[in-house]
Amino acid sequence: MDVLGFLFPPFVASLILTGIHAYLGLHVVERGVIFVDLSLAQIAALGTTIGYIFGLGLHSPQNYWMSLGFTFLGAALFALVRARRAPIPQEAIIGITYVIAAAGSILIMNRIPEGTEHLKDMLVGNILTVSWGEVGRTALLYAGIGLFHYLFRARFLRISMDPRGAAADGLSVRWWDFLFYVSFGFVVTSSVSIAGVLLVFCYLVVPSVAAMLYAERVGPRLAIGWTMGATVSALGVYLSYLFDLPTGAAIVVTFGACLILMASLRPLVPLAHRTVRVGQMSESLPDKATSSG
Repeated sequence: MDVLGFLFPPFVASLILTGIHAYLGLHVVERGVIFVDLSLAQIAALGTTIGYIFGLGLHSPQNYWMSLGFTFLGAALFALVRARRAPIPQEAIIGITYVIAAAGSILIMNRIPEGTEHLKDMLVGNILTVSWGEVGRTALLYAGIGLFHYLFRARFLRISMDPRGAAADGLSVRWWDFLFYVSFGFVVTSSVSIAGVLLVFCYLVVPSVAAMLYAERVGPRLAIGWTMGATVSALGVYLSYLFDLPTGAAIVVTFGACLILMASLRPLVPLAHRTVRVGQMSESLPDKATSSG
């Protein structure tokens, strides 16, 4: 019972991360900007390190807002550079931003006595020590972000799956892109402070990629992604405790092993009924009359 009581808060935290990231991962995969989460997470970490050298506590509320401000700048940049005929692919800008933010964080951490430990914490986090207070605050924030995306789901799905059609219908793709990345930034900033950059990236991308192997529609993909995330989280947290391993890294490796297993079993499982994407996805998108504007 003592072990279960110790592992329960990080497990609940991992379920909360799974819930919001598996959904956002659908958008990221459809947009083809796979590394946007990794880049925004690294920008958030850079903001935290800069706040730290200015005397803000590493996990203080003031440093959280510093990190969030940097994330908003990244969100504005990524929304601005998205264009149908841009000379430079958006994914290239995202990758360059990640590399610069990562290098900047390393340079700053190199000047801090405990820099190595802070750098490790930034990459893999320490979800095993998360408190119930952090779990509660994160749940409330993500519930608000989830409600926001639910209310405007038609617009967000449209600009992710059919940006040209959305623009033709009069939808401001760049504006809704910015709102998407801002909400995304709230999630990433909070997630990085709990789970670290690498684990946040796994929660976003791996469940969505695994779900794509078995389903075409949004609903089944979410169900598969949430199920995989919950299962892997429980197993990863338990293995990290059992073998005294860094929890974040243990969950990341467990995600990788589970994805390999699911990909290996894919030829044995029939793919769910295929549906045509945007414009004919009645389950996922309403008609044009309700999605424009």
